[in-house]
Amino acid sequence: MAGRIEDYGVIGDLQAAALVGNDGSIDWLCLPRFDSPACFGALLHDERAGRWLLAPAAGGRCARRRYRGSSLVLETEWETPEGTVRVIDAMPPRGEAADVVRLVEGVSGRVPMRMDLRLRFDYGDVVPWIRHIDGDVSAVAGPDAAWLAGPTPVTVADGTVSAEFTVGPGEEVPFVLTHTESHLPRPHPVDGPQAVRDSEAFWADWIGRCTYDGEWADAVRSSLVVLKGLTYAPTGGIVAAATTSLPEEIGGARNWDYRYCWLRDATLTLQALLATGYQDEARAWREWLLRAVAAEPMNLRIMYGLHGERRLLEYTLDGLSGYEGSAPVRVGNAAADQYQLDVWGEVLDGLHLAREAGIAPNESAWDLQRALLDYLEGHWEDPDNGLWEVRGPRRHFVHSKVLAWTGLDRAVKAVERFGRDGPVQRWRALRARIHDDVCERGYDADRNTFTQFYGSQGLDAALLLMPAVGFLPWSDERVRGTVDAIRRELGEDGLVLRYRPDADGGVDGLPGGEGTFLVCSFWMVDALHGIGRTGEARELFQRLLGLRNDLGLLAEEYDPHARRQLGNTPQAFSHLGLVNSALHIDTARSRTSRTEEVATCAR
Repeated sequence: MAGRIEDYGVIGDLQAAALVGNDGSIDWLCLPRFDSPACFGALLHDERAGRWLLAPAAGGRCARRRYRGSSLVLETEWETPEGTVRVIDAMPPRGEAADVVRLVEGVSGRVPMRMDLRLRFDYGDVVPWIRHIDGDVSAVAGPDAAWLAGPTPVTVADGTVSAEFTVGPGEEVPFVLTHTESHLPRPHPVDGPQAVRDSEAFWADWIGRCTYDGEWADAVRSSLVVLKGLTYAPTGGIVAAATTSLPEEIGGARNWDYRYCWLRDATLTLQALLATGYQDEARAWREWLLRAVAAEPMNLRIMYGLHGERRLLEYTLDGLSGYEGSAPVRVGNAAADQYQLDVWGEVLDGLHLAREAGIAPNESAWDLQRALLDYLEGHWEDPDNGLWEVRGPRRHFVHSKVLAWTGLDRAVKAVERFGRDGPVQRWRALRARIHDDVCERGYDADRNTFTQFYGSQGLDAALLLMPAVGFLPWSDERVRGTVDAIRRELGEDGLVLRYRPDADGGVDGLPGGEGTFLVCSFWMVDALHGIGRTGEARELFQRLLGLRNDLGLLAEEYDPHARRQLGNTPQAFSHLGLVNSALHIDTARSRTSRTEEVATCAR
């Protein structure tokens, strides 16, 4: 059985990622890319779908684990009756091929160890041909080949590579699994201990560029490392999560593939990276964004593949039982074909943020933005599927209209502040028209709150972003009323749901429910802080920090009743929310401290 979602740590090489359980089993790994078919898929079925166990022969969960420094080098320790042993897991920066390094270190006593490697390509469907070659193990199946190198004798039976050995104080036993395409020659093997050191050095250098040293420095740095770990280095794209089909409700059908790049993450990503000193990563993300949307801006997709692919056809893997029986298991994402009006505004907002931050302009970028604006002018009145990708009927979602306003607002500012050319008077007039339309048709005066869509009785946590994008000031009573209404109607044990699926007769067209959405709870932190209730904001922020697992990782959602994480993991949106909320509160604290210091000096 797979562990709880919070039982897993993540390692990665900026092109792929593996989930390592606290029992020493790698239960999820897709190679050579985040979105490739899994070769370890036990997370969504059982060990028959592939896994790599390396742990004391006695089994059981570890006594402790941690990341080495601010890195994705994972260190796991067990205390057994025979002694203490440590396993270090890393995926070093990719060279010739993808490598997974597992280094066993004896700490005390002599601990019997067990290694079971079950490679199952194509999501567990293909058992490879396994052979002993030149002292190592080769596994080949169709397009995939993998090599296992290690110093201990191994046996091969029923498609499983196994070893039993004992490790004593100061002894090291390295295993290296290397993946390549089957038609290529075997890559040069890496040295396991040196690869671990190289990984640590890479991460130490990268996090050393972080400029944030505020109150929550450890949490922010940890989340930034996760975001970097979800970056696909060859293109600069950032995947939403490393997994597919981890459920939003245990046993439910709300299981989606998040191994792709969402456009709406752009602004939040740029905010987090630029505010913490990562100009290169922000520039790479902007360039990915420009390339992805360059083809036919009028046909903008909400998400793209790692290289900007547009076709992300969704299908189900009926041979997998799903995480804790949560079926179906999905590959691809049909939401890629949805019409979501807000992404036009998200892209324009993200590019405006990069412009304000001084990232050197791409000479063709403004032409692209003009094309986006032309489409927005003619289609802002269309109903859409909304940012939550509901699979019900299209509606006039308030958040979508607000982001259309945002796109026009950023265009006006581009002319006023940066001298860009464009019909600014027309854009100003349309900006005002959209603002009036939202305030008239998207606001419920009786309840003093904006609603999920025009005429809706439901609410939407994305309404918390209205003042954040500048649509209304934080001091506006309608904003305060909306914040209170969302806390009251979407609150679950102090956390925040995205929306109520059963509102308005079932807004999303899907069965079942889901947990509280973590980024929405971080938005509530920002909203409470924005309306002056900073004490409540800090209290909620500390609560959210406490929901991270022992390695500082957050999935997409949290079930406050079962007290467990839900959804795909680690989730970029959740970690972006953490970073940006910490920055918002800390910046305000710093500003207050500076003001008090100036006042004291003046006296």
